[in-house]
Amino acid sequence: MTVADLSTQDRYPTRVSAEPALIRRGDPTVWPGVTAGPATAEELAAHQAKGFHVVEGLLSPAEVQTYWQELERLTRDPAVRADERTIVERSSEEVRSIFEVHRMSELIAELVRDPRVLDRARQILGSDVYVHQSRINYMPGYRGTGFYWHSDFETWHAEDGMPAMRAVSISIALTDNYPFNGGLMIMPGSHRTFVSCVGETPDDNYKSSLKQQHIGVPTEDDIAKLAYEHGIEQFTGQAGSALWFDSNCMHGSGNNITPFPRSNIFVVFNSVENELVEPFAASNPRPDFVAARRTIPLQR
Repeated sequence: MTVADLSTQDRYPTRVSAEPALIRRGDPTVWPGVTAGPATAEELAAHQAKGFHVVEGLLSPAEVQTYWQELERLTRDPAVRADERTIVERSSEEVRSIFEVHRMSELIAELVRDPRVLDRARQILGSDVYVHQSRINYMPGYRGTGFYWHSDFETWHAEDGMPAMRAVSISIALTDNYPFNGGLMIMPGSHRTFVSCVGETPDDNYKSSLKQQHIGVPTEDDIAKLAYEHGIEQFTGQAGSALWFDSNCMHGSGNNITPFPRSNIFVVFNSVENELVEPFAASNPRPDFVAARRTIPLQR
């Protein structure tokens, strides 16, 4: 079987059956190929076992302040707010996410290429990488809404045509993450099971799913099976900490009804050897600002 055959073969069918299914992962979590980088052997082993690991103090307090000011600048900019890459809350019209932010901000473009970030992504994926997606997430106090349980890979496979689970995400906290302000919850070990979902993908599904996802979400029974098997952990900690997690981790977040906002920089790195093909369960691919189709390797 050729590389082209492997990239177009649907090894993780979803949204094509009337019944959900649990499919055993067939891809590595930490890929061979790159040995040098900032991640320790212990961190990579934890990532392999749990599907994620945390790096405390990735950014210094001064760097956190710099990026927070950049977030504030972007959210106040009328041109940015009017851009289709900016997603607002359904109820309050406050900014929820700004996509392709590494192309809007030189500061974040530099962060994406920072060896502390880029070289760890290469270690995990075992190859050169490019940015599949970047965004700033802003969950305001009192009115910030969360995301239901989901696997990112399910969407990236179905709607973007990502063939293999060879992508990794980093969420860098710009505010303190408490257990009570909508912090991200994740099921350790869930990355080893692909949850095939039901329902046909509507045209332009991204326009609504980026605010609230209805298609590509697992059933309550499947969520319960994974939760009882793996348990649930929550990403908490000081601003500047970072969570690296596999593309197939089951995760979600609750609403933020506290006065404390929760903001982060979110970047998805995909291997250059995992180039997107035609979507596996959608009529058209999503726009480039949501899922980049250019596999130009990042350089420092």
